[in-house]
Amino acid sequence: MEDTATLRIADENYTFPLMVGTEGEKAIDTRSLRSSSGFITYDDGYGNTGSCQSKITFIDGEKGILRYRGYPIEQLAESSTFIEAAYLIIYGELPNRGQLSQFSQNVLRQARIDVGMNNIFEGFPHNSHPMAMLSAMLNTLGCYYSELASNNRERDLENFDQAASVLLSKVRTLAAMSYRMKQGLPFIYPKGNMGYSQNFLHMMFSEPYNEYYPHDDVTKALDLIFLLHADHEQNCSTSTVRMVASGGANLFASVAAGVCALWGPLHGGANMAVVKMLQEIHDAGDDGRKFIEKAKKGEARLMGFGHRVYKNYDPRAKILGEYCEKVLKALGRKDPLLDIARHLEQEALSDDYFIQRKLYPNVDFYSGIILKAVGLPLDMFTVIFAIGRMPGWIANWKEVAESSSRIHRPRQIYVGPTIRDYVMMKDRGRDWPPAAKE
Repeated sequence: MEDTATLRIADENYTFPLMVGTEGEKAIDTRSLRSSSGFITYDDGYGNTGSCQSKITFIDGEKGILRYRGYPIEQLAESSTFIEAAYLIIYGELPNRGQLSQFSQNVLRQARIDVGMNNIFEGFPHNSHPMAMLSAMLNTLGCYYSELASNNRERDLENFDQAASVLLSKVRTLAAMSYRMKQGLPFIYPKGNMGYSQNFLHMMFSEPYNEYYPHDDVTKALDLIFLLHADHEQNCSTSTVRMVASGGANLFASVAAGVCALWGPLHGGANMAVVKMLQEIHDAGDDGRKFIEKAKKGEARLMGFGHRVYKNYDPRAKILGEYCEKVLKALGRKDPLLDIARHLEQEALSDDYFIQRKLYPNVDFYSGIILKAVGLPLDMFTVIFAIGRMPGWIANWKEVAESSSRIHRPRQIYVGPTIRDYVMMKDRGRDWPPAAKE
């Protein structure tokens, strides 16, 4: 294959080098395009634009492949834990026994929140969204750890290990506190003898005189959800973290921005939409058959099917789909929504309409059912997503901080008014502004 690409504009030819990733991904390096030709490329939504080189996550959407640092997600889900996967994502290699023990202890020791932050929670209205509180409180953490959030790139990298442990640990504490504040419940302190996910459930659902001890299968399911969401290439929130980091912002500010990006219903709110859809189907007395026919006619939208990246079965959905049954069995519940979900899944895998359009269940399809069964309200679903995505955000911040890349500054195609003269107020009549010229 030629190692260059040629672009012809009018009578001029411009040559650009080709780039090939370790998994065979191909790109044209157009960084010199504007300076050499005066042109830029237009790519609405960046769907065909490589914004960076990264060593963290590989996705092949056509084949349904997801790997963290080269390790298949299926193997990690079967044999690893969220904390071990977090170490892998952040530092690039699986830890040995000593490294994992030290990392786990560092995260465990950082779980407590300074009591001064309780007063900040009390200042939020009780109808505040948990994602708004989480973003604000993560940024506030930078005030309590100013030595870790200096906006001095060299100093922040020197303190990176501690900052990463603080954020990994305290994000779940802050999440639990936001839930309990909305419920009018007292805050519950973390325990030193509980694992990551078990501790989160304890802080969420324990009472001062009635501690909550989750079933092992419930704890494992939540840990799986965290692990499966730990990173997912250059999605909206991760790209936001990298963009904020490119300006020199510290890790706390960058991940707080990531939470804001994740809050959007087109990004982090998909599993909420799945549960709402299943509930509407159930409330209508339907087992899913009528809804499927409506979806085929364009009269209803099938949530939790298809993916922007995956044009095959989302590998994360297979894993969670199998674990969904274990959770409901452990909780002793029969959920009619799961029966509807199973029917929708079977239809999607056997109906030519879905097969031709490659509309397979994605990870949101099952994560919503599990979170609902555990007892989390809908507005906490995206918060769970944010806890899981924290290792990926941290790792991407580190890549930017350690690189020599410039501040991110996308170009645009301006389509607004051309130059015009200022009009004095006395000359602006009732019919102002004038109609646009054809």
